[in-house]
Amino acid sequence: MTATHSGRTGESGRRLSWHEFFASQARVMALRSTCPRLHVGCVIVREKRMIASGYNGSIHNDVHCTDVGCRMVDGHCVRAIHAEQNALLQCARFGIATEGAELYVTHLPCLMCTKAIIQAGIARVYYEEVYRPDPYAQELFELAGIPVEQVASNLKWLVEPGAHV
Repeated sequence: MTATHSGRTGESGRRLSWHEFFASQARVMALRSTCPRLHVGCVIVREKRMIASGYNGSIHNDVHCTDVGCRMVDGHCVRAIHAEQNALLQCARFGIATEGAELYVTHLPCLMCTKAIIQAGIARVYYEEVYRPDPYAQELFELAGIPVEQVASNLKWLVEPGAHV
């Protein structure tokens, strides 16, 4: 895993970098989360286009943790599906290929999501925050040859005009 970079050019009036843009989209997706424990968002990108998105929360037709509480088993909420899984399953549901795509997620993927990401053929993973890093997940990414890089979102521009400059 490599260090954070913001893509800043120092130029006045610049646009968001692609990393800032897609990391920010993942951050916005996290606002839809129905899990009160952690809000996670994810977008899958191919050729600079978002092909799917997801957030952590209940599966279709189930009640939401925010409404009835988390369903905890061994310290984990089993009601919620992870953002990465949600985005990958959206691709499967609608027949969208993920081979060679990039995945932006607000938090470092867990072990189970790491396995799904690898099996789906994702080429690169970008995350913003470290959350419960798993050494085996890191090892699997390395074995699969999938670069994992920390990036930063930039949502200041939503509330502070000119803040992205």
